[in-house]
Amino acid sequence: MENLTFDLAQTKVSALNHYLHHDAPGKGAHKITVINPDGAHNIAVGLDAPVEVEVIVHAGYYAGGMNKRARVVIKGSAGTGVGENMMSGVVHVQGFASNGAGASAHGGLLIIDGDAGLRCGISLKGGDIVVGGSVGSFSAFMAQAGRMVICGDAGDALGDSLYEATLYVKGGIRSLGADARVEPMAEADIAIVADLLKQAGLEHDPGAFKKVASKRELYHWNADANQEY
Repeated sequence: MENLTFDLAQTKVSALNHYLHHDAPGKGAHKITVINPDGAHNIAVGLDAPVEVEVIVHAGYYAGGMNKRARVVIKGSAGTGVGENMMSGVVHVQGFASNGAGASAHGGLLIIDGDAGLRCGISLKGGDIVVGGSVGSFSAFMAQAGRMVICGDAGDALGDSLYEATLYVKGGIRSLGADARVEPMAEADIAIVADLLKQAGLEHDPGAFKKVASKRELYHWNADANQEY
């Protein structure tokens, strides 16, 4: 496997992304190491090749956004929108993630070893998110499809306006959003949590999680509800 190193203290992020977009797809699977990122934004965005990108240490906004097929590992923390709109592949944050992690993800797996900020998984459209710590308020807001596993606590309004996504929470839930409810864990749910935890390399009892799903009361307009749900 070919290994290349980009030093962002000497090279612009645009040069790194140009290589990842134009040169990497024709080289097959290989590894790119990014050093001295210094919180730079848009690292390894829009990838469409089976490459591995390792970022040492912290990344700025939208790292690994729009990912397809690649594996992006951030050996530190990530700013707003990490793994945003990803289609496939894996984005792994080995520290903490800021707001909007995994927003609108259609596929793939986002792993966050630490905590995630506000609106984690907002408008999730089919991807999987595993958070080793806690998530902030309004996480999974308008999540339409996909799954989230939260090994810590959840803030206010978890799953507000939830559609067909399913959330699994081990810790406490400060409050549920409109149209979200706690449901019993079935054997299939336990198997799903066990599989996602295994993929994320986290050890928890899958039977200790709570399931949060949609009540489906917002699917149809109710004139008698007086905007109260």
